[in-house]
Amino acid sequence: MFNGLADWWDGVELWLAQAPFPVQFVLVMAVVVPLCLVAAWVLDSVFGKVARLFGAARDANDSDRPS
Repeated sequence: MFNGLADWWDGVELWLAQAPFPVQFVLVMAVVVPLCLVAAWVLDSVFGKVARLFGAARDANDSDRPS
């Protein structure tokens, strides 16, 4: 099963490497930009939740705040 998948991927990679630059650019932008946007949204959500957890814990302890 994985051998067939690897062969298919090798064919796609070879086709993309041999395609003219404008075709490569359009295909990469059509795939990479949406993936990057989704990854940025997921990372922002995860790190925002983690930051809120640490922020709430720090706010509960007022001993380190100047008066």
